[in-house]
Amino acid sequence: MQLKVLVTGKNRKVATDICDHLEADRGYVTTKCSPSKAALFDIMISELPKVVIICLGNETADTIQAYNVMRTALKQGSITTIVVTDDENEKLFMKYTELDRVFFLSRPVSLYALYEKLSEIEQTLDQDRENNLSSFREFVNENKDSRYKRKQILVVDDDTEQLIHIKEQLEEFYDVTCVKTGEAAFRFLVNKRPDLILLDYMMPIMDGPEVLKKIWETKGWEDIPVIFLTGVSEKDKVLKTLSELRPQGYLIKPSKKSELVAKIIDVVG
Repeated sequence: MQLKVLVTGKNRKVATDICDHLEADRGYVTTKCSPSKAALFDIMISELPKVVIICLGNETADTIQAYNVMRTALKQGSITTIVVTDDENEKLFMKYTELDRVFFLSRPVSLYALYEKLSEIEQTLDQDRENNLSSFREFVNENKDSRYKRKQILVVDDDTEQLIHIKEQLEEFYDVTCVKTGEAAFRFLVNKRPDLILLDYMMPIMDGPEVLKKIWETKGWEDIPVIFLTGVSEKDKVLKTLSELRPQGYLIKPSKKSELVAKIIDVVG
């Protein structure tokens, strides 16, 4: 199995060297990413890597905490996180990280140790794929105790900062999936039905009203509740759309957490 590897971090030299070696020596598909919160959030929902390598350098509490935006994605899949660091940054990382589980690799980087770990990950993924074909298969009854099941919210917005903001507001109470386009929303809906969609009114290529029309014209999706997210300047347009398409309402963004949660409770509980 060919691993998809995401390499990020403030130490750009180490990150570049690792990418070059992984591509030349192992043929891995590598993606290099800025360690900013927005860039990390975008890349995790678009690339779905199997390994994330963070190359630390001259970190602060704020730069360490930026990596926390990956924690939801890391929990949802078989993703291994490797942190390349020195002793000082390792202590800082352990103090401020919210990531559940990482592997530390000291600098200067031992390529032998790194390749050995990546081979182990490949083997585990291959075994998991084989076992899924022949081993026990777990069934979770989603209807049991459905009153207490966390509801699924799909957020559609082309603004990364807005997606991060909403996800952080709601993940205490709901399971939140974020996408940036109408097409990505449709791909999600093919496989899973959310309890509610928070839909940005103004988006490039396909705007909110177009997305809403397609959702409600598609069999099986037509009764999914939708709330528009809109800026103050678009309020009059949204009110007109409300009378024509009749979504479950709208929210002016950025919304306060209390307003957002209260509106969702009004619609789906």
